[in-house]
Amino acid sequence: MQNELLELLRCPRTGERLALEAPEYEGSRIRSGWLVAKTSANRYPIREFIPRFVPESNYAASFGLQWNYFRQTQLDSQSGQPISEHRFWETTAWDRERLRDQWVLDCGCGAGRFAEVALAAGAKVVAVDVSSAVDACYANLKEYANLHVVQGDIYALPLARHCFPFVYSLGVLQHTPDVAKAFAALPPMVASGGRLCADFYEMTWKHRLLPRHFLRAFTTKMQKERLFDLCRRWVPRFLAVSQRVGRIPKLGRILVRAIPVADYTGVYDLDQTQLKEWAVLDTFDWLSPEYDQPQHRADVARWIAASGFSEVTVLKSGFMIVRGVGKR
Repeated sequence: MQNELLELLRCPRTGERLALEAPEYEGSRIRSGWLVAKTSANRYPIREFIPRFVPESNYAASFGLQWNYFRQTQLDSQSGQPISEHRFWETTAWDRERLRDQWVLDCGCGAGRFAEVALAAGAKVVAVDVSSAVDACYANLKEYANLHVVQGDIYALPLARHCFPFVYSLGVLQHTPDVAKAFAALPPMVASGGRLCADFYEMTWKHRLLPRHFLRAFTTKMQKERLFDLCRRWVPRFLAVSQRVGRIPKLGRILVRAIPVADYTGVYDLDQTQLKEWAVLDTFDWLSPEYDQPQHRADVARWIAASGFSEVTVLKSGFMIVRGVGKR
């Protein structure tokens, strides 16, 4: 943690400012210490450079498992491909130059694939996640002086309101217990005239028929480590089948939908080793989360309209995307 983050941190229970106690520094960063709310006496630890506002065990434990194992898999700096960069700029439609030196909130940062893009644009990124994926994010991106990682709950964000000119949450909200409530936590974070962007899986009849939804009735009840081991063992074999089926003229790309594996062959310019890693990672990501709740477009449009945002856009581009500009 860096001292400048203290200006933005708040007690998630009371909203009051936090004071720093017993800090131990390593260079300019605080490795350990306590954040204390003076009025209520609520206390939150700083461990391994990260302020922690949630219990170690929570509904997002599977994400911590996958992101710490595949810590660098989806980082553009490691894959050598601008996959996350393209998705970030196409989804947000933000001007890269406008992010420089601005506070940006990443809600559900995972291992930091999108935070890396915003950091490279010169933004001061507050990367928040409820799971232990924050440790992977910090390990990946700690060389950026403009990085601030926080372990916190989207339903009780430990941050000052209306302080972020840019707020985004990509690939996250459908995995929360109450998606509408999770989305409602984002608009209050946006500064006057600031920009918000989030995306969701869209609920369609085609989505309902994907085999992973039938499998989740069983896989979500499994011990996460056991499921992860099964994915590591079997997903590469299913991927090989999917790749063979995908080469069938005309019908191949339709038939592969019946194979429960994330196959990015021909979608991303990855080598076979990378395709296997992405397949294991995203197949586990499909099957393991406690919550997986695609949304209807009308509901998402209603949520952002209720927030009072202007210049609202709701569109489908791979994911269902919602954008808007905060009240001035």
